[in-house]
Amino acid sequence: MAEAQVSAAPARIGWKAGFAPLAVPIFRLVWLASIVSNVGSWMQTVGAQWLLVQDDGSPLLVALVQTASAAPVLLFAIPAGVIGEFLNRRLVLLWSQIVQLAVVLGLTYLTATGQTTTTVLLASTFVLGTVSAIQLPAFQALVPDIVPPKLLLDAASLSSIGVNIARAVGPAIAGLVVAQFGVAAVFLLNALSFLVFLGVLFFWKTY
Repeated sequence: MAEAQVSAAPARIGWKAGFAPLAVPIFRLVWLASIVSNVGSWMQTVGAQWLLVQDDGSPLLVALVQTASAAPVLLFAIPAGVIGEFLNRRLVLLWSQIVQLAVVLGLTYLTATGQTTTTVLLASTFVLGTVSAIQLPAFQALVPDIVPPKLLLDAASLSSIGVNIARAVGPAIAGLVVAQFGVAAVFLLNALSFLVFLGVLFFWKTY
């Protein structure tokens, strides 16, 4: 029996094994939706920084955009972990996407009409960062609920790959969109990315 287990192990090694979680339909949908949402988030950060540069903002203000986005992860890590552990994770993700969608749509309107101030921009970025920090533990804890235990390691690796894909693609897309259509278009695309994730969560009937 032990020999059979040892001989079976190498058969799993290979690139196909690493993509095995994608055969689970709900994981595949959530994984793709999370990539789209993360791409939108990176686009949002680039668009916010670009807007400040356009308005002759100081280097400090431009750097504060990244600070306002990342600081909530440190500030709210503990309460976010509690929320992700004890509340319905699907509902946490649903409400997180709805709040972020509302904030980004408001920011899109203000930017398109030339009413976005530095204070509004930084405050909106901080709110988006806070909601993102709250939903992160819920999303991470969700993976064991939707894939079999034997696929958890591969699922975690795919999640990391998705984050890196978004980090590489998001700023590039944002630069192209800003050059062609302006910053408001970047914010609007981020809003659409939240709709993609919301669509997956709304039609998910198994949790």
